[in-house]
Amino acid sequence: MRVSFEHQPHPRIAEHKKAKPPKTADEHVGINGKVALILTTAVGTMWCAYAFALLALLVLPQAIQGGLLTLVQWVSQTFIQLVMLSVIMVGQNILGRASDKRADMTYQDAEATFHEAEQIQAHLKAQDEAMNTLLDKVEKLESALGKA
Repeated sequence: MRVSFEHQPHPRIAEHKKAKPPKTADEHVGINGKVALILTTAVGTMWCAYAFALLALLVLPQAIQGGLLTLVQWVSQTFIQLVMLSVIMVGQNILGRASDKRADMTYQDAEATFHEAEQIQAHLKAQDEAMNTLLDKVEKLESALGKA
């Protein structure tokens, strides 16, 4: 009796070695996507938020003169929408970079796991060879004892 095992690596392992972790910047976009990226990059800065805040503050005196309703409308429709648009985009950009870092770390963890699995396979193969050697010796001893 011999121990026989042939490791069959999963096809995804070979695919994984060829690919890198997907990043936001790697996405293919057409001309409309490029224009959108330029505008998003420009609007998604705190400097743009400051500019929008300054723009909104320019009409604040008129909003105050218009009474409470006009002031509430100015705050909700002008200031919050203009300023928070950029602030939210800045936050989304930060979250996107963090997501890219997590994707890269997950990719590296998978690489380490694959390496460890290969080491385990090599160890098991060495153990199989050692067991087969021992089994061959036991078989020879049994056969020698059976003849005696």
